[in-house]
Amino acid sequence: MFATKSSTLNRESVRSAITRALASESESLPAPEREQEFGRFFSRFGESRIVLLGEATHGTSEFYQARAAITRELIEKHGFTIVLVEADWPDAARIDRYVRHRAPHPFREEAFTRFPIWMWRNREVMNFVDWLRRFNEGRTPERRVSFHGLDVYSLGASIDVVVNYLDRIDTDEAAAARRRYACLTPWQAEPVDYGRAVLRGRQKSCEDEVTTQLVALLSKRLSYIEEDGEAFFDAAQNARIVRAAEQYYRTMYRGARESWNLRDRHMFSTLQSVLAHRGREAKAVVWAHNSHIGNAAATAMGWAGEFNIGELCRTAYDNASVLIGFGTDRGTVAAASDWGQPMEIKTVRAAREDSYEYAFRKTGLARSLTNWRASSKHALVDALSEPMLERAIGVVYRPESELTSHYFEAVLAEQFDAYVWFEETHAVTPLAVGGKTGAPETYPLGL
Repeated sequence: MFATKSSTLNRESVRSAITRALASESESLPAPEREQEFGRFFSRFGESRIVLLGEATHGTSEFYQARAAITRELIEKHGFTIVLVEADWPDAARIDRYVRHRAPHPFREEAFTRFPIWMWRNREVMNFVDWLRRFNEGRTPERRVSFHGLDVYSLGASIDVVVNYLDRIDTDEAAAARRRYACLTPWQAEPVDYGRAVLRGRQKSCEDEVTTQLVALLSKRLSYIEEDGEAFFDAAQNARIVRAAEQYYRTMYRGARESWNLRDRHMFSTLQSVLAHRGREAKAVVWAHNSHIGNAAATAMGWAGEFNIGELCRTAYDNASVLIGFGTDRGTVAAASDWGQPMEIKTVRAAREDSYEYAFRKTGLARSLTNWRASSKHALVDALSEPMLERAIGVVYRPESELTSHYFEAVLAEQFDAYVWFEETHAVTPLAVGGKTGAPETYPLGL
Protein backbone atom coordinates (compact mmCIF):
# COMPACT_ATOMS: atom_id res chain seq x y z
CA MET A 1 0.00 0.00 0.00
CA PHE A 2 2.80 2.41 0.92
CA ALA A 3 4.61 1.75 -2.39
CA THR A 4 1.43 2.50 -4.31
CA LYS A 5 0.93 5.82 -2.50
CA SER A 6 4.58 6.71 -2.97
CA SER A 7 4.40 5.94 -6.67
CA THR A 8 1.24 8.04 -7.04
CA LEU A 9 2.82 10.96 -5.21
CA ASN A 10 5.91 10.71 -7.40
CA ARG A 11 3.84 10.79 -10.58
CA GLU A 12 1.91 13.83 -9.33
CA SER A 13 5.20 15.54 -8.49
CA VAL A 14 6.53 14.87 -11.99
CA ARG A 15 3.34 16.23 -13.60
CA SER A 16 3.46 19.34 -11.44
CA ALA A 17 7.10 19.94 -12.35
CA ILE A 18 6.28 19.64 -16.05
CA THR A 19 3.37 22.06 -15.76
CA ARG A 20 5.48 24.61 -13.86
CA ALA A 21 8.21 24.43 -16.49
CA LEU A 22 5.68 24.81 -19.30
CA ALA A 23 3.93 27.73 -17.61
CA SER A 24 7.28 29.47 -17.14
CA GLU A 25 8.62 28.98 -20.67
CA SER A 26 5.54 28.91 -22.94
CA GLU A 27 4.54 31.97 -24.97
CA SER A 28 0.87 32.81 -25.35
CA LEU A 29 -0.24 32.78 -28.99
CA PRO A 30 -2.99 34.80 -30.72
CA ALA A 31 -5.75 32.97 -32.58
CA PRO A 32 -4.46 31.49 -35.85
CA GLU A 33 -7.09 33.48 -37.75
CA ARG A 34 -4.84 36.47 -37.06
CA GLU A 35 -2.42 34.97 -39.53
CA GLN A 36 0.35 37.56 -39.68
CA GLU A 37 0.46 38.06 -35.92
CA PHE A 38 0.39 34.29 -35.31
CA GLY A 39 3.02 33.59 -37.96
CA ARG A 40 5.53 36.08 -36.58
CA PHE A 41 6.09 33.88 -33.53
CA PHE A 42 7.68 31.30 -35.84
CA SER A 43 10.09 33.65 -37.59
CA ARG A 44 12.78 32.30 -35.24
CA PHE A 45 12.80 29.07 -37.27
CA GLY A 46 13.31 30.84 -40.59
CA GLU A 47 17.01 30.01 -40.87
CA SER A 48 16.29 26.29 -41.01
CA ARG A 49 16.23 24.49 -44.34
CA ILE A 50 13.36 22.18 -43.38
CA VAL A 51 10.53 22.99 -40.97
CA LEU A 52 8.26 20.06 -40.17
CA LEU A 53 4.82 21.00 -38.83
CA GLY A 54 2.77 18.29 -37.15
CA GLU A 55 -0.78 17.71 -36.05
CA ALA A 56 -2.24 15.55 -33.30
CA THR A 57 -5.27 14.66 -35.46
CA HIS A 58 -6.09 14.57 -39.18
CA GLY A 59 -9.27 16.59 -38.73
CA THR A 60 -8.68 19.69 -36.58
CA SER A 61 -9.26 23.15 -38.03
CA GLU A 62 -6.84 25.00 -35.75
CA PHE A 63 -3.94 22.76 -36.77
CA TYR A 64 -4.51 23.49 -40.47
CA GLN A 65 -4.97 27.21 -39.86
CA ALA A 66 -1.84 27.37 -37.72
CA ARG A 67 0.28 25.51 -40.26
CA ALA A 68 -1.00 27.82 -43.00
CA ALA A 69 -0.09 30.93 -40.98
CA ILE A 70 3.37 29.58 -40.12
CA THR A 71 3.99 28.54 -43.72
CA ARG A 72 2.98 31.98 -44.99
CA GLU A 73 5.49 33.57 -42.63
CA LEU A 74 8.27 31.23 -43.75
CA ILE A 75 7.50 31.78 -47.43
CA GLU A 76 7.03 35.55 -47.32
CA LYS A 77 9.81 36.46 -44.88
CA HIS A 78 12.35 33.64 -45.08
CA GLY A 79 12.36 32.41 -48.66
CA PHE A 80 10.84 28.95 -48.28
CA THR A 81 10.10 27.50 -51.72
CA ILE A 82 8.40 24.12 -51.17
CA VAL A 83 5.36 22.83 -49.30
CA LEU A 84 5.15 19.04 -48.92
CA VAL A 85 2.13 17.37 -47.33
CA GLU A 86 1.07 13.91 -46.17
CA ALA A 87 -0.95 13.29 -49.33
CA ASP A 88 -0.69 11.41 -52.62
CA TRP A 89 1.65 12.91 -55.22
CA PRO A 90 -0.81 12.94 -58.18
CA ASP A 91 -3.52 14.69 -56.13
CA ALA A 92 -1.06 17.26 -54.80
CA ALA A 93 0.24 17.75 -58.36
CA ARG A 94 -3.18 19.16 -59.26
CA ILE A 95 -2.70 21.81 -56.58
CA ASP A 96 0.90 22.38 -57.64
CA ARG A 97 -0.10 23.13 -61.23
CA TYR A 98 -2.80 25.49 -59.98
CA VAL A 99 -0.67 27.45 -57.50
CA ARG A 100 2.26 27.73 -59.93
CA HIS A 101 -0.02 28.88 -62.78
CA ARG A 102 0.91 25.94 -64.98
CA ALA A 103 -1.33 24.43 -67.65
CA PRO A 104 -3.60 21.65 -66.31
CA HIS A 105 -3.35 18.01 -67.35
CA PRO A 106 -6.39 15.75 -67.74
CA PHE A 107 -7.17 13.41 -64.83
CA ARG A 108 -9.64 10.59 -64.53
CA GLU A 109 -11.18 11.96 -61.33
CA GLU A 110 -11.13 14.96 -59.03
CA ALA A 111 -8.32 15.35 -56.53
CA PHE A 112 -8.58 14.02 -52.98
CA THR A 113 -11.68 11.88 -53.49
CA ARG A 114 -10.19 8.73 -51.94
CA PHE A 115 -10.80 8.07 -48.23
CA PRO A 116 -10.20 10.13 -46.12
CA ILE A 117 -11.66 12.86 -48.31
CA TRP A 118 -11.88 15.49 -45.56
CA MET A 119 -8.17 15.35 -44.73
CA TRP A 120 -7.20 17.62 -47.63
CA ARG A 121 -10.53 18.45 -49.21
CA ASN A 122 -11.49 21.06 -46.63
CA ARG A 123 -12.02 24.81 -46.44
CA GLU A 124 -8.85 25.40 -44.45
CA VAL A 125 -6.70 23.88 -47.21
CA MET A 126 -8.69 25.71 -49.89
CA ASN A 127 -7.94 29.05 -48.25
CA PHE A 128 -4.22 28.30 -48.11
CA VAL A 129 -4.14 27.08 -51.73
CA ASP A 130 -5.84 30.26 -52.93
CA TRP A 131 -3.37 32.40 -50.98
CA LEU A 132 -0.41 30.48 -52.44
CA ARG A 133 -1.70 30.98 -56.00
CA ARG A 134 -2.01 34.73 -55.36
CA PHE A 135 1.48 34.85 -53.83
CA ASN A 136 3.00 33.09 -56.86
CA GLU A 137 1.21 35.24 -59.40
CA GLY A 138 3.76 38.03 -59.56
CA ARG A 139 6.82 35.79 -59.40
CA THR A 140 8.86 34.29 -62.22
CA PRO A 141 8.18 30.55 -62.83
CA GLU A 142 11.45 29.40 -61.28
CA ARG A 143 10.76 31.38 -58.09
CA ARG A 144 7.21 30.15 -57.53
CA VAL A 145 6.54 28.06 -54.43
CA SER A 146 5.64 24.46 -55.25
CA PHE A 147 3.22 22.07 -53.55
CA HIS A 148 3.82 18.29 -53.42
CA GLY A 149 2.53 15.08 -51.86
CA LEU A 150 4.72 12.72 -49.85
CA ASP A 151 2.67 9.55 -49.68
CA VAL A 152 2.81 6.16 -51.32
CA TYR A 153 -0.78 5.06 -51.87
CA SER A 154 -1.42 6.28 -55.44
CA LEU A 155 -0.58 3.11 -57.36
CA GLY A 156 -3.22 3.40 -60.10
CA ALA A 157 -3.04 7.18 -60.50
CA SER A 158 0.76 7.11 -60.68
CA ILE A 159 0.72 4.41 -63.37
CA ASP A 160 -1.62 6.62 -65.40
CA VAL A 161 0.69 9.62 -65.08
CA VAL A 162 3.76 7.66 -66.27
CA VAL A 163 1.97 6.15 -69.26
CA ASN A 164 0.31 9.43 -70.26
CA TYR A 165 3.64 11.23 -70.06
CA LEU A 166 5.30 8.67 -72.33
CA ASP A 167 2.35 8.81 -74.73
CA ARG A 168 3.17 12.49 -75.28
CA ILE A 169 6.92 12.17 -75.85
CA ASP A 170 7.88 8.55 -76.68
CA THR A 171 5.17 6.23 -77.98
CA ASP A 172 7.48 3.19 -78.15
CA GLU A 173 8.38 3.58 -74.49
CA ALA A 174 4.71 4.15 -73.66
CA ALA A 175 3.86 0.77 -75.20
CA ALA A 176 6.68 -0.84 -73.21
CA ALA A 177 5.44 0.79 -70.01
CA ARG A 178 1.94 -0.60 -70.60
CA ARG A 179 3.38 -4.10 -71.00
CA ARG A 180 5.38 -3.81 -67.78
CA TYR A 181 2.58 -2.30 -65.75
CA ALA A 182 0.09 -4.89 -67.10
CA CYS A 183 1.17 -7.09 -64.21
CA LEU A 184 -0.53 -4.61 -61.86
CA THR A 185 -3.42 -3.54 -64.07
CA PRO A 186 -5.99 -5.95 -62.53
CA TRP A 187 -5.17 -4.59 -59.08
CA GLN A 188 -5.08 -0.84 -59.68
CA ALA A 189 -8.50 -0.20 -58.14
CA GLU A 190 -7.84 -2.39 -55.07
CA PRO A 191 -4.06 -2.63 -54.54
CA VAL A 192 -4.55 -4.14 -51.09
CA ASP A 193 -5.91 -7.23 -52.85
CA TYR A 194 -2.68 -7.44 -54.85
CA GLY A 195 -0.62 -7.79 -51.68
CA ARG A 196 -2.95 -10.45 -50.36
CA ALA A 197 -2.85 -12.38 -53.66
CA VAL A 198 0.98 -12.38 -53.69
CA LEU A 199 1.08 -13.53 -50.09
CA ARG A 200 -1.25 -16.46 -50.87
CA GLY A 201 0.59 -17.43 -54.04
CA ARG A 202 -2.24 -16.49 -56.42
CA GLN A 203 -0.23 -13.71 -58.06
CA LYS A 204 3.47 -13.40 -58.78
CA SER A 205 5.24 -10.30 -57.54
CA CYS A 206 5.42 -7.41 -60.01
CA GLU A 207 8.57 -6.03 -58.43
CA ASP A 208 10.84 -6.75 -61.40
CA GLU A 209 8.46 -5.13 -63.88
CA VAL A 210 7.98 -1.86 -61.96
CA THR A 211 11.71 -1.61 -61.22
CA THR A 212 12.54 -2.19 -64.88
CA GLN A 213 10.13 0.58 -65.86
CA LEU A 214 11.68 3.04 -63.43
CA VAL A 215 15.19 2.24 -64.68
CA ALA A 216 14.04 2.58 -68.30
CA LEU A 217 12.54 6.00 -67.63
CA LEU A 218 15.60 7.27 -65.77
CA SER A 219 17.94 5.95 -68.47
CA LYS A 220 16.44 8.47 -70.91
CA ARG A 221 16.32 11.39 -68.50
CA LEU A 222 18.79 13.56 -70.41
CA SER A 223 16.73 13.54 -73.60
CA TYR A 224 13.41 13.76 -71.75
CA ILE A 225 14.56 16.68 -69.59
CA GLU A 226 15.39 18.66 -72.72
CA GLU A 227 11.73 18.38 -73.72
CA ASP A 228 10.25 19.46 -70.35
CA GLY A 229 12.19 19.13 -67.10
CA GLU A 230 9.17 19.62 -64.82
CA ALA A 231 7.11 17.02 -66.70
CA PHE A 232 9.96 14.51 -66.53
CA PHE A 233 10.46 15.08 -62.81
CA ASP A 234 6.75 14.46 -62.21
CA ALA A 235 6.77 11.28 -64.30
CA ALA A 236 9.92 9.98 -62.63
CA GLN A 237 8.49 10.61 -59.18
CA ASN A 238 5.32 8.73 -60.13
CA ALA A 239 7.42 5.82 -61.41
CA ARG A 240 9.19 5.77 -58.03
CA ILE A 241 5.80 5.78 -56.32
CA VAL A 242 4.64 2.79 -58.38
CA ARG A 243 7.71 0.86 -57.26
CA ALA A 244 7.29 1.92 -53.62
CA ALA A 245 3.54 1.22 -53.66
CA GLU A 246 4.07 -2.25 -55.10
CA GLN A 247 6.47 -2.98 -52.26
CA TYR A 248 4.20 -1.37 -49.68
CA TYR A 249 1.10 -3.41 -50.55
CA ARG A 250 3.12 -6.61 -50.42
CA THR A 251 4.89 -5.62 -47.21
CA MET A 252 1.77 -4.60 -45.28
CA TYR A 253 0.87 -8.28 -44.81
CA ARG A 254 4.26 -9.05 -43.32
CA GLY A 255 3.84 -6.62 -40.44
CA ALA A 256 3.01 -3.03 -39.52
CA ARG A 257 6.61 -2.15 -38.64
CA GLU A 258 8.05 -3.03 -42.05
CA SER A 259 5.28 -1.29 -44.01
CA TRP A 260 5.46 1.82 -41.80
CA ASN A 261 9.22 2.08 -42.29
CA LEU A 262 8.89 1.65 -46.06
CA ARG A 263 6.28 4.41 -46.20
CA ASP A 264 8.29 6.92 -44.16
CA ARG A 265 11.50 6.08 -46.01
CA HIS A 266 9.63 6.92 -49.22
CA MET A 267 8.39 10.21 -47.70
CA PHE A 268 11.94 11.15 -46.78
CA SER A 269 13.34 10.24 -50.20
CA THR A 270 10.56 12.31 -51.81
CA LEU A 271 11.55 15.30 -49.66
CA GLN A 272 15.16 14.89 -50.72
CA SER A 273 14.23 14.52 -54.39
CA VAL A 274 12.15 17.70 -54.38
CA LEU A 275 14.84 19.66 -52.56
CA ALA A 276 17.43 18.51 -55.10
CA HIS A 277 15.11 19.32 -58.00
CA ARG A 278 14.38 22.85 -56.77
CA GLY A 279 18.07 23.69 -56.29
CA ARG A 280 20.62 24.50 -53.62
CA GLU A 281 18.66 27.42 -52.19
CA ALA A 282 15.45 25.38 -51.78
CA LYS A 283 13.79 25.35 -48.34
CA ALA A 284 10.84 23.15 -47.43
CA VAL A 285 7.87 23.13 -45.06
CA VAL A 286 6.38 19.69 -44.33
CA TRP A 287 2.81 19.13 -43.12
CA ALA A 288 2.21 15.69 -41.62
CA HIS A 289 0.92 13.98 -38.48
CA ASN A 290 2.98 14.21 -35.29
CA SER A 291 3.64 10.48 -35.63
CA HIS A 292 5.54 11.19 -38.86
CA ILE A 293 7.32 14.45 -38.11
CA GLY A 294 8.34 13.89 -34.48
CA ASN A 295 11.54 11.96 -33.83
CA ALA A 296 10.32 8.35 -33.64
CA ALA A 297 13.39 7.34 -31.62
CA ALA A 298 11.88 9.22 -28.66
CA THR A 299 8.56 7.34 -28.75
CA ALA A 300 7.14 3.87 -28.21
CA MET A 301 7.00 3.36 -31.97
CA GLY A 302 10.75 3.91 -32.22
CA TRP A 303 11.42 1.67 -29.26
CA ALA A 304 9.55 -1.05 -31.19
CA GLY A 305 11.76 -0.62 -34.27
CA GLU A 306 9.86 1.95 -36.35
CA PHE A 307 11.38 5.15 -37.72
CA ASN A 308 9.84 8.15 -39.48
CA ILE A 309 10.57 11.19 -41.62
CA GLY A 310 11.28 13.33 -38.55
CA GLU A 311 13.97 10.99 -37.28
CA LEU A 312 15.51 10.71 -40.75
CA CYS A 313 15.54 14.52 -41.10
CA ARG A 314 17.17 14.95 -37.73
CA THR A 315 19.85 12.42 -38.65
CA ALA A 316 20.51 13.81 -42.13
CA TYR A 317 20.07 17.56 -41.56
CA ASP A 318 20.64 18.00 -37.81
CA ASN A 319 19.99 21.64 -36.82
CA ALA A 320 19.04 22.57 -40.38
CA SER A 321 15.69 20.90 -39.65
CA VAL A 322 13.19 21.76 -36.93
CA LEU A 323 10.42 19.45 -35.69
CA ILE A 324 7.31 21.20 -34.32
CA GLY A 325 4.55 19.15 -32.71
CA PHE A 326 0.92 20.17 -32.16
CA GLY A 327 -1.52 19.16 -29.44
CA THR A 328 -4.96 19.76 -27.98
CA ASP A 329 -6.94 18.86 -24.88
CA ARG A 330 -10.54 18.68 -26.04
CA GLY A 331 -13.09 19.81 -28.62
CA THR A 332 -14.36 18.25 -31.83
CA VAL A 333 -12.62 16.46 -34.69
CA ALA A 334 -13.51 15.17 -38.14
CA ALA A 335 -12.83 11.43 -38.11
CA ALA A 336 -14.32 8.06 -38.93
CA SER A 337 -15.13 5.18 -36.59
CA ASP A 338 -13.22 2.74 -38.81
CA TRP A 339 -11.18 2.78 -42.00
CA GLY A 340 -13.36 3.50 -45.02
CA GLN A 341 -16.40 4.54 -43.00
CA PRO A 342 -18.12 7.95 -43.31
CA MET A 343 -16.70 11.02 -41.66
CA GLU A 344 -18.31 12.09 -38.38
CA ILE A 345 -17.86 15.12 -36.14
CA LYS A 346 -16.67 13.45 -32.95
CA THR A 347 -16.12 14.87 -29.48
CA VAL A 348 -12.50 14.74 -28.33
CA ARG A 349 -12.27 13.72 -24.70
CA ALA A 350 -10.30 15.79 -22.22
CA ALA A 351 -6.76 14.48 -21.91
CA ARG A 352 -5.75 11.86 -19.33
CA GLU A 353 -3.98 13.07 -16.20
CA ASP A 354 -0.89 11.00 -17.03
CA SER A 355 -0.38 12.71 -20.40
CA TYR A 356 1.64 15.65 -21.68
CA GLU A 357 -1.63 17.16 -22.92
CA TYR A 358 -2.93 17.34 -19.35
CA ALA A 359 0.25 19.16 -18.25
CA PHE A 360 -0.26 21.71 -21.01
CA ARG A 361 -3.90 22.14 -20.01
CA LYS A 362 -2.89 22.87 -16.40
CA THR A 363 -0.82 25.86 -17.57
CA GLY A 364 -4.10 27.68 -18.20
CA LEU A 365 -2.92 28.94 -21.59
CA ALA A 366 -5.53 28.72 -24.34
CA ARG A 367 -2.86 28.71 -27.06
CA SER A 368 0.91 28.60 -26.70
CA LEU A 369 4.27 28.02 -28.33
CA THR A 370 6.87 26.20 -26.26
CA ASN A 371 10.35 26.23 -27.78
CA TRP A 372 13.23 24.29 -26.21
CA ARG A 373 15.53 24.42 -29.23
CA ALA A 374 17.60 27.14 -27.53
CA SER A 375 20.61 25.84 -25.61
CA SER A 376 19.61 27.80 -22.48
CA LYS A 377 16.36 25.88 -21.85
CA HIS A 378 17.93 23.26 -19.55
CA ALA A 379 15.18 23.22 -16.91
CA LEU A 380 12.45 22.88 -19.53
CA VAL A 381 14.29 20.10 -21.35
CA ASP A 382 14.84 18.25 -18.06
CA ALA A 383 11.13 18.48 -17.22
CA LEU A 384 10.05 17.29 -20.68
CA SER A 385 12.51 14.39 -20.57
CA GLU A 386 10.19 12.43 -18.31
CA PRO A 387 8.35 9.74 -20.33
CA MET A 388 4.62 10.46 -20.43
CA LEU A 389 1.62 9.47 -22.48
CA GLU A 390 0.82 11.42 -25.64
CA ARG A 391 -2.33 11.24 -27.77
CA ALA A 392 -2.51 10.60 -31.51
CA ILE A 393 -5.77 10.70 -33.47
CA GLY A 394 -5.56 9.83 -37.14
CA VAL A 395 -8.43 9.51 -39.61
CA VAL A 396 -10.05 7.06 -37.19
CA TYR A 397 -11.03 8.07 -33.65
CA ARG A 398 -12.38 5.60 -31.09
CA PRO A 399 -13.01 7.53 -27.87
CA GLU A 400 -14.51 4.44 -26.23
CA SER A 401 -11.08 2.73 -26.35
CA GLU A 402 -8.97 5.87 -26.28
CA LEU A 403 -6.18 4.63 -24.01
CA THR A 404 -5.35 1.57 -26.09
CA SER A 405 -6.24 3.07 -29.47
CA HIS A 406 -4.74 6.57 -29.27
CA TYR A 407 -2.19 6.96 -26.47
CA PHE A 408 1.49 6.02 -26.59
CA GLU A 409 4.52 6.78 -24.44
CA ALA A 410 7.02 9.43 -25.53
CA VAL A 411 9.78 11.76 -24.34
CA LEU A 412 8.64 15.16 -25.62
CA ALA A 413 12.00 16.92 -25.26
CA GLU A 414 13.61 14.49 -27.70
CA GLN A 415 10.58 14.01 -29.95
CA PHE A 416 10.20 17.67 -30.97
CA ASP A 417 12.10 20.95 -30.89
CA ALA A 418 8.97 22.98 -30.13
CA TYR A 419 5.27 22.45 -29.48
CA VAL A 420 2.11 24.36 -30.43
CA TRP A 421 -0.74 23.99 -27.97
CA PHE A 422 -4.48 24.60 -28.35
CA GLU A 423 -6.58 23.93 -25.27
CA GLU A 424 -9.81 23.55 -27.27
CA THR A 425 -10.11 22.81 -30.97
CA HIS A 426 -12.76 22.24 -33.62
CA ALA A 427 -13.29 20.00 -36.62
CA VAL A 428 -12.22 21.01 -40.11
CA THR A 429 -14.91 22.13 -42.55
CA PRO A 430 -15.10 19.45 -45.28
CA LEU A 431 -15.87 20.35 -48.88
CA ALA A 432 -18.31 18.46 -51.03
CA VAL A 433 -17.26 16.81 -54.27
CA GLY A 434 -18.64 18.69 -57.24
CA GLY A 435 -18.37 21.79 -59.37
CA LYS A 436 -17.85 25.34 -58.11
CA THR A 437 -19.92 27.90 -59.97
CA GLY A 438 -17.73 30.46 -61.68
CA ALA A 439 -14.47 28.69 -60.80
CA PRO A 440 -11.95 27.80 -63.47
CA GLU A 441 -12.14 24.22 -64.71
CA THR A 442 -8.56 23.77 -63.56
CA TYR A 443 -9.42 24.44 -59.91
CA PRO A 444 -7.61 21.59 -58.09
CA LEU A 445 -10.26 20.72 -55.51
CA GLY A 446 -13.11 20.89 -58.04
CA LEU A 447 -15.11 22.99 -55.63
